[in-house]
Amino acid sequence: MTPEEVWLRRWYGGGPPAWPWRALSLVYRGLRVLSIMPAAMSRPAATPVPVVVVGNVTVGGSGKTPLVIALVEGLRARGFAVGVISRGYGRTTHDVRLVDRHAVATEVGDEPLMIVQRTGAPVAVGVDRVAALRRLTDAVPLHVVIADDGLDHWRLGRMFEIAVIDGTRGFGNGWMLPAGPLRTPLSRLSRVDAIVRNGGEPCAGEFAMHVVIDGFHALDGSRRVAASHFARQSAHIIAGVGNPRRIFDACRDRGIEVIEHPLPDHASAEQLARIVFDDDLPRIYTEKDAVKLTPGTPGWRMSTATQIDTELLDAVVARITGIGAD
Repeated sequence: MTPEEVWLRRWYGGGPPAWPWRALSLVYRGLRVLSIMPAAMSRPAATPVPVVVVGNVTVGGSGKTPLVIALVEGLRARGFAVGVISRGYGRTTHDVRLVDRHAVATEVGDEPLMIVQRTGAPVAVGVDRVAALRRLTDAVPLHVVIADDGLDHWRLGRMFEIAVIDGTRGFGNGWMLPAGPLRTPLSRLSRVDAIVRNGGEPCAGEFAMHVVIDGFHALDGSRRVAASHFARQSAHIIAGVGNPRRIFDACRDRGIEVIEHPLPDHASAEQLARIVFDDDLPRIYTEKDAVKLTPGTPGWRMSTATQIDTELLDAVVARITGIGAD
């Protein structure tokens, strides 16, 4: 069992955390409040275009990036020019930069590169989201920018906030780090404009989101096959994401007999290369992992489609245009 799996079992296993972890959680909460208080109490920087922030209150994957992609596609279909800013988690560089579809994941982050390759939208990365926003809007005219993560990046002004909840795991034991998976108190949800539940049944006042596999692409670009192509076959499923279980279950929903290869979120190219395959069964990677593979790697990349409530897009459009807003 990997260290990450140990933590996940501790957080989502159902039992209360031991008292030393609860004590550390209280310390973490206090330090976090102190660290964000100056920015939270100051006036956020003015933004050149409306900003929509997509984030979550737990560590690990909840579905932020698939939702960002769905919002980009949905807003673009309604005539908006849309860009994206992101921290670029896991990259080795520290400057603010625009992301090219031919960039290297270690330099810009796997998720920003995936967004560019999937949507073609202009993307900028930077730990300082305000600087990333300015770099992006200086480079290309836009109507709206979506921030992938950044609920507590208070210097960044925003017109609409969306929090994504993992519908299968929820909030675990409800404790903040390190005793539980929360990185910010649950009370933060009361201040967002919309809550989206990724999977499962949404509660009252929440919007629904579902991510489904809609096909597979050969890594060499030679062909695309239907989502049912690997049904009733065994296949290696490699998932370096925040919730690999969600990926494995989605593949089983498509009839695949899954051989699981869970990896840490934002797994590196080196971690992907260390997987040993002792057979010729199909190897299927997530989109997030595929952008880090070296050319010539055999296998397939899964393609997903994110289904969101039309009412969520309506609410975002109403806010950023001022039409029909409360």
